This record gives sequence, C-alpha cells and structure tokens, in this order.
Amino acid sequence: MKFYIILTALSLVGSCATTKYSTKIENLEASIVVDFPSTFDTYTSSIKAEALKTNLSKFASSDFNGREVGSEGQKKAAQFLVDFYKNEGLLPATKDSTYLQSIPKSFLPERYNSSENVVAYIKGSKYPEETLIISGHYDHLGVEDDHIHFGADDNGSGTVAMLEIAKAFKTAQNNGFNPKRSILFLHLTAEEIGLQGSYYYTQNPLFDLNKTFANLNIDMIGRVDDRHISNPNYIYLIGTDRISKSLHFVSEKVNKSTTNLQLDYKYNDKDDPNRYYSRSDHYNFAQHNIPVIFYFNGTHADYHKPTDTADKINYPLLEKRAKLIFSTAWYLANMDGALIKNEDI
Repeated sequence: MKFYIILTALSLVGSCATTKYSTKIENLEASIVVDFPSTFDTYTSSIKAEALKTNLSKFASSDFNGREVGSEGQKKAAQFLVDFYKNEGLLPATKDSTYLQSIPKSFLPERYNSSENVVAYIKGSKYPEETLIISGHYDHLGVEDDHIHFGADDNGSGTVAMLEIAKAFKTAQNNGFNPKRSILFLHLTAEEIGLQGSYYYTQNPLFDLNKTFANLNIDMIGRVDDRHISNPNYIYLIGTDRISKSLHFVSEKVNKSTTNLQLDYKYNDKDDPNRYYSRSDHYNFAQHNIPVIFYFNGTHADYHKPTDTADKINYPLLEKRAKLIFSTAWYLANMDGALIKNEDI
C-alpha cells in the first residue's frame, strides 16, 4: 500500500512537470509571429525555375567531370560559383578576397588533393556579428569506369538553389532591405567523402561559431522519391526540433504563410535506420549546438549513379522549395531575439 502511494506521488510530480513543459512549448509557439514586408513577394518571385535550369544544366554537365574532391572538375565548379558571386556583387567571406577557403591535402584522406569551400556573404545591418549559414555541398563522385557522375540532384540542385537565394537577398539589399544578421553562403567540398568540408569549416570558422545563429543545409531538393509520386508538393525536414523547437515553429509558420509545402518529418525520427541526421553537412554544425534544418527530397533510382542528370530535375518544384528556404532564411536573418534552445525551455 505504501509503495503504491509513493508511486502515485511521483507520478503526480512527473505529470506536473510535463504539463509545465507543455505549457512552455505552447507559449513558445504562440510567441512566434511570421510577418514579411509588403515588398517581400518581389524577392521570392525573383527565384525562377528557368534560372535554376540554366545554372544546373551547366553545373551538372560534363564540363565539370563529376566534381570529385580535389579534381580539376571540382576546381572548375568552384570557379563557376566564385564568378557568380562576383557578378552579383556579393562580398567574399575570406580576407584574401578569393571567395575560397582552402583545405590542405593533409586534412583530407590520402588519395585526395587539396580542395576548397566557396564562401560569400552579406553583412548584417543590426546584428552583424551574428551569422546565419546557408550551406550545401557542391562536390560529387567524379568519374567511375569511364562514366561521369553528374550529380544533378546530389547536390547540384542545392547548389543552384543557393545561388538563386543569394541573388534574391542581394537584390533586396540593393533595394534598401539589408538583413539584420549577416548571411554566409557556404558551398562545401568533400561532403561525399565524410563531411570533410563542413568539418574543416567548424574547425577553422570564418565567423564565430558561438555567434552562428542557425544553419540551413540543402542537399538534394530537385527530385521526387517513390513515397511521394502521387503528391510531389513536399520536402523532408530533418533536425528542425533537435536543438531548438523555436526553429521548428519558425519553419512551420513560414511554410504556412508562403509555399505551403507538405513538411515531411519521417527521417527526423531519432530511430530512423537511414540516419540522415548525421549524413549531411548540417551535422557538424549541430555538434556545436547550432540549430539546424536539413532540406532533402529523399533518394531515388538515380541516387549516386551516372544517371542523376539535369534533365530529370523537377524545376518548378525546385523553385518552390528554394522559395521556402529563402523565406525561412529571411525570417531568421531579420527576427529580433535569439532562437530558444531546448535546454533553456
């Protein structure tokens, strides 16, 4: 009888704690109000399927020979990105103005030559010391058995989406809408060989990791997986609530007020056997307790095959997904106050 009473008392304490936690979560969600300036649609509408297709047709062509880490093709791809940022007038994030964060051969697995992350940024107007990182890897698998791995979806799609997002932010800046926080556009190398480009960045950050606001990582957003053949209006989100439920609520509310995609959290399950949370570059930022979102369309029959080509990309869907990421980044770059981390709830 006493044993039963003790258990009941403990259960009541646990129940009260759960209720208080739930109330805090509800209050946190209610506190997030998504609002955009009247000119916002001007910038989202500048992200167009035609431009995405033009850039991806070049980026995932034989000219770059599969973009293997340290290869001539990867370095040509890096120069393609540098030229884009120069033409658009974005600043280099490196002190030597090359837009390249060099990664020495000694840092990489033995068979690979030195490589480069490509880094461009827009300086914030109110909180310039705080940085929102938008990332995606641009390397791929190179050539195997005389077959080029074009990597159109993986991750040409994320790469060209970043270019359109950066251009939209720069257009807004030119029109007097400078983001409050700095934004780093971080094109990462060596993801395919173990997230080495993002690991190098977190070991040698160009901006203080303790003041890195969040990381939005884009890796494969141009195709539709088998699970969504009948409803392609979706995107998988991974990691949104792992570090900050506040970030999760921002993401949800931005989506509802803009693109209204189906946000699929199947792969965010901590017991998911695919372990996607630890398989793309956001993971190295999450290891530093930086809130992250990983945008992903799932795998398909051409994943990691030479048949992952630009003609198979769903460009209108890629446009819509890029607009969602731009809208989320806009809100994060301009919100006042910090993202509340789960440990502080």
